[in-house]
Amino acid sequence: MEHMLWLDMEMTGLDVAKEVPIEIAVQVTNQKLESLETYHAVVKQPQQYLDNMDEWNKSHHGESGLTALIPSGKDPNIVESDLLDLADRFWGDEKIVLCGNSIGQDRLFIDKYFSRFAERLHYRMLDVTAFKLVFNNLYNQKFEKQNTHRAIEDIQESINELKFYLSFIKA
Repeated sequence: MEHMLWLDMEMTGLDVAKEVPIEIAVQVTNQKLESLETYHAVVKQPQQYLDNMDEWNKSHHGESGLTALIPSGKDPNIVESDLLDLADRFWGDEKIVLCGNSIGQDRLFIDKYFSRFAERLHYRMLDVTAFKLVFNNLYNQKFEKQNTHRAIEDIQESINELKFYLSFIKA
């Protein structure tokens, strides 16, 4: 695994059966967690999904400015094509390991809404949340997050959080 694919999505909610992705960002890093390329897109979705968001999502996505950007966002098919192009350039035929915080939730939405991209993904994932649970509960080491709930910032926080936990491990 020469490259790592960090991914974060913002969605209208967490229920993959009735919610949709509204923002996606990916960052390709090397094994030293140095950024090689970043991709970001606001995903255009029908107004009904925005109208049906719960209060938490309406509040957070409204305050961050994301909600206002969705009507002029990219078509989901274009977003998926962009992701596939990036995958081809960095991984070729190799399966891609997803990295991020609680990445399993994002994977559910990828599987449903970006199925061609999902076919490129490995079943293994690097979830920073697992490190968080171990270091918080066993060693009382906590990484302070900004919780902006914007995809690009969340990815960078996930990378910085992993660096924080790895700094406690002696080789």
